[in-house]
Amino acid sequence: MSDFDAAAWLSTGSVPTTAPGNRITVLLVDDNPTIRATLRPLLEADPQISVVAEAGNGAAGLSEARRLRPRVTVLDHQMPVADGLSVIEDIARHSNVLVLTSNDSQDIIAPMLRGGARGYLVYGRFDPADLVAAVRAVADGQGWLIPAAASVATGAVRDAYARERAAGARHGNLRRTRRAFGLSEREIEVLELVGDGLSNAAIATQLKLSEKTVKNHLSKVFGKLDVTSRTEALARWHGWR
Repeated sequence: MSDFDAAAWLSTGSVPTTAPGNRITVLLVDDNPTIRATLRPLLEADPQISVVAEAGNGAAGLSEARRLRPRVTVLDHQMPVADGLSVIEDIARHSNVLVLTSNDSQDIIAPMLRGGARGYLVYGRFDPADLVAAVRAVADGQGWLIPAAASVATGAVRDAYARERAAGARHGNLRRTRRAFGLSEREIEVLELVGDGLSNAAIATQLKLSEKTVKNHLSKVFGKLDVTSRTEALARWHGWR
């Protein structure tokens, strides 16, 4: 995880594609034809999503990504000829990548994020609505991560911040920037607990608040920091954006 550049990952926007209007073109890259046959109708149930091609290995997936420049490539990790990890960096130059695999090991998550994945889903841990929402988010260059992947990204941000702070770098600027955001003491308290990896429910329990109140605080934090996710909020709070 130490060489995962969280700042670069957070600052990378969506890849320009040739898809017209709001249409979301999708490339499915998985060596299991049954999985591809299952994913296609789930995605195309959304009228804005169109699966434009399929590939059964990483090499063929890269070729199709170069040819079609889909807005999203749904990429498996373990495949013959070339696995997902070996091609993700090149595919990410042509398409926004959503990793869809059975592996939730940090040893896989970190290099996939480092290689350019904007989203990471694990089989058995999402429903069709989650899949469509993930594709939509990734198409717009946003992140969509399972908790294990979010932990990798958040941990990398916090580790990098700790190293910079220990070295005394930018400390004065960081304090001035934090004051400029205008967060209340309670909002800061909630955000720091997010940084500790707590869920909204856990934060509510610790601070003796309702979960709705915690969500309201986070909504205000997102607005003040001009971000849309917990990971982005932490990154900006710790001085990376």
